[in-house]
Amino acid sequence: MITRLTCLGLPVILLSSQDYPQKKTNKLPNDVLGGQYYTFDDFKKVKKIDSHVHLTEDIDTAFINQAKADNFRMLTINVYSSSGTPIEEQQDYAIKLVKAYPGLVAYATTFSLKNYNEPGWQSEVIAYLRNSFAKGAVAVKVWKNVGMQLRDKNNKLVFVDNARFDTIFNYLAINHIPLIGHLGEHKNSWLPLDKMTVKGNRDYAAAHSEEYMYLHPDRPSYEYYLKVRDHMLDKNPKLQFIGAHLGALEWSVAELGKTLDKYPNMAVDMAERVSHLQYQAKTNWQGVHDFFIKYQDRILYGTDMRHDAMDIVNEHITTPEGLRKHAHEVWLRHWRFFTTNQKMRVPKVEGEFYGLKLPRTVVDKIYYKNAQKWIPGVPK
Repeated sequence: MITRLTCLGLPVILLSSQDYPQKKTNKLPNDVLGGQYYTFDDFKKVKKIDSHVHLTEDIDTAFINQAKADNFRMLTINVYSSSGTPIEEQQDYAIKLVKAYPGLVAYATTFSLKNYNEPGWQSEVIAYLRNSFAKGAVAVKVWKNVGMQLRDKNNKLVFVDNARFDTIFNYLAINHIPLIGHLGEHKNSWLPLDKMTVKGNRDYAAAHSEEYMYLHPDRPSYEYYLKVRDHMLDKNPKLQFIGAHLGALEWSVAELGKTLDKYPNMAVDMAERVSHLQYQAKTNWQGVHDFFIKYQDRILYGTDMRHDAMDIVNEHITTPEGLRKHAHEVWLRHWRFFTTNQKMRVPKVEGEFYGLKLPRTVVDKIYYKNAQKWIPGVPK
């Protein structure tokens, strides 16, 4: 087992192995792979979808090439930011990738907040979204700048439950278009650096002080962002909503479960939050395991993979070869966590924890079937 890990080049310290006997087969598709559980070596045999990535420049095609090698498909997500690449350019590039890599890439569109305070803003947004769907978009993204940066004519923060969003969200609900929402932020953002639970959050906060809520006590509380998100869902019960990043409830599978119980049309993706599940598994392995069993139809695998992600920047990875290696290692680490019960260490979590060894049927859902269900149009 150790020799195999060395050959794979996986930067995970394997301390022990308690794998159950597995039936091995090279047959495809997923439903003909034998046994109740997958093995670590089944990784490339199983169809998978990374349902949260950001492919914005040519260097990002390295991720697509590695995805093809590792049997992944990808959903690249457009994001509106007043200081970022215009959404029209993001969309054009996403469409270019969809055409260049048929069956491997799909894209989610977004909408501009630039003219939010103007009378015709809603009509402008819906026209843009209609055009996006005509061009092949499969979902819509709303980002955390709603509630953190967007302001009304009176210079007051605008939150996602504001009535001016109702027309847009109603349009999505009527047309059965999923909304992917990064609303609020992880709970660690309201804590001092030395109290944060995972390295990824510490690194991001240290590099983005303007978004580090602990440094801005005048801003709303963590709980307030959950409150307005829930109010938006209360107003739009038919809206199919995917809470990005474990729905900002990454710190507690118990609390996340309560929210999923309350909102049957809500699912979550795991983008850049698998480390929080691993952190909880250190002291509450059974709780994390049982969460996946109970909510196996509501969880989508995702990584938030992008060339300017904090771990990539901190490791000074700048080449296509380096990006491919990084993506492969991240995907393998996560696969090991979900499919084996081995003791592990990973870069973003201090200490040791055991893998969840989820049943094959659950793994198929979180890696593939749930994306197909919640975001129709993602690559098959």
